[in-house]
Amino acid sequence: MAVLTYRDALNHALREEMQRDDRVFLMGEEVGVYQGAYKVSKGLLQEFGEMRIVDTPITELGFAGVGVGAAMVGLRPIIEFMTWNFALLALDQVVNAAAKMLYMSGGQFPMPIVFRGPNGAALQLGAQHSQAWESWLTHIPGLKVVAPGTPADAKGLLKAAIRDDNPVMVLEGEMLYNVKGEVPDGDHVVPLGKAEVKREGSDVSIITWGKMVNVATQAATQLAEQGISAEVVDLRTLRPMDTEAVLRTVGKTNRAVVLEEGWEVCGFGAQVSDVIQREAFDLLDAPVLRVHQADVPMPYAKSLEKAAKPDAAKCIAAVRKVLYLDR
Repeated sequence: MAVLTYRDALNHALREEMQRDDRVFLMGEEVGVYQGAYKVSKGLLQEFGEMRIVDTPITELGFAGVGVGAAMVGLRPIIEFMTWNFALLALDQVVNAAAKMLYMSGGQFPMPIVFRGPNGAALQLGAQHSQAWESWLTHIPGLKVVAPGTPADAKGLLKAAIRDDNPVMVLEGEMLYNVKGEVPDGDHVVPLGKAEVKREGSDVSIITWGKMVNVATQAATQLAEQGISAEVVDLRTLRPMDTEAVLRTVGKTNRAVVLEEGWEVCGFGAQVSDVIQREAFDLLDAPVLRVHQADVPMPYAKSLEKAAKPDAAKCIAAVRKVLYLDR
């Protein structure tokens, strides 16, 4: 095992897949000379050259479309958005081209393309740069969506995404790039569509993904001090979702809290909750509760931003409520 930052784990995945397959290339704003806005592509231009590490103008719609065309003719592009908030400008290519091309071509055009970049809020970046994109992207048939919460999963899921013959959206946690963790040596690939139990528990299940995995783990540690055993389940892949893992943990604990970074209305947590109530209703000893961002554009003021974000304290309060310890 090596101890890597989330950033370096992504960098290793990019380098290894580009060494493995010369059809893979990276394209986006400042990915080359500047080595990435978050230094994820550090050193790649020097190793692979400007034909495979391609700096682009600030034209998200344009270079996303170039990526779609490249995938149609047999290349395997990785499109980096400086933030998924900027990807709003490229959604026509993502939703109307990448997601639908295989279906609308009658199977003639596979779409082996990865769109990746930081997702969700960081620290005081304001409302336009702090949105969580899970529910936007998982809504679209034809897209796969992953949200790694650890360095090991960052590397493993990105490698799997690059090898997949479908468009895969990689939602990286903007606050995770400096987080360190153990990453298995060698060709570490995490299969898409497989959740993982990050912490075993028996009293309640906390189901989450991405940046919120750390929040759930913090909450579970504090709950253990109160004599409450919380199981933390990391979905890792949101579409396709590992429904068997969700039902398995609910069958074990009989209580569930769904923790997500985004807004409540039409959030991805509603989909998780729906699966539980449809498939495991008779196993529940309490209603499923959701913990999420406040229903406001993300404030800039530090105190208000903190109040709007989901955190360990809010997760703990929800757990205590489903255990009928608090009203």
